[in-house]
Amino acid sequence: MDYNSRKETLFETKRLRNNTIAAGRRHTIALKFDGTVTAVGDNKSGQCRVSDWSNIIAVVAGNVHMATNTGNAHTVGLRSDGTVSAVGWNKHGQCDVNDWRDIVTVAAGWCRTVGVKSIGKVVAVGRNNEAECNVSSWHDIVAVTAGDWHTVGLKLDGTVTAVGNNKYRQCNVNDWIDIMAVSAGYLHTVGLRSDGTVLAVGRNIEGECDVSNWRDIVAVAAGSYHTVGLKSDGTMVAVGSNKHHQCDVSGWHDIKAISAGCAHTIGRKSDGTMVAVGDNDYGQCDVSGWSSIQL
Repeated sequence: MDYNSRKETLFETKRLRNNTIAAGRRHTIALKFDGTVTAVGDNKSGQCRVSDWSNIIAVVAGNVHMATNTGNAHTVGLRSDGTVSAVGWNKHGQCDVNDWRDIVTVAAGWCRTVGVKSIGKVVAVGRNNEAECNVSSWHDIVAVTAGDWHTVGLKLDGTVTAVGNNKYRQCNVNDWIDIMAVSAGYLHTVGLRSDGTVLAVGRNIEGECDVSNWRDIVAVAAGSYHTVGLKSDGTMVAVGSNKHHQCDVSGWHDIKAISAGCAHTIGRKSDGTMVAVGDNDYGQCDVSGWSSIQL
């Protein structure tokens, strides 16, 4: 596979993953066919104030693990012209993205926002207490993902790089190869290989990294304590904590895109409708009436 064809394949794989739907700690975001955005769930920081957005091509939601002192979040939207909008909690400057240009993909972690430029360089704003924003030296990046305190980048050659908190070795991805997509959870990292198998490193207390037997996977999403995978036939697999029934996806079918929040899981079906399971204390799973969600 030559340089250009691999780049196209990588971007197509990522597009199928979760760019148009996003699950955060207590809210859910989705991109509609007309480039507008809809949201449900907790809005105490204004993270759901996206009704005036337009010309959006991708959305991501800041996430954080479930704890009594957490929950503040932000939402990020990538426009077709390569600019970025962000709303919500901005204590650490994670929403200060108005001057970004030439962005082709974005990621949101707890207290930070990460963007990839068309030349493969990476920019980041927000909390950097554990070097999770130290990405300025990265190059040839085609996708990024952000956990609570670590940031992961997928390179054009299928290798992976990571910075930030490594308490559970969630950044030990330097030996990964032939990776097509990555997703970062609270303290674990998941990688999808081109052959449909999956790798995971990091915290595994709830079994969130027990993915070695997965096959025929086309997309992965890491929540705080769980991991979900989309199979080529449109069905789902899930491992990890199921305290809030966030892993009860075995009955789903015809799924085309997925995202995992702190304790809920969402999926976009081929007809543009949505399904969701898991924690719904803030109405973040109330998506059954949504339609015309973009793939």
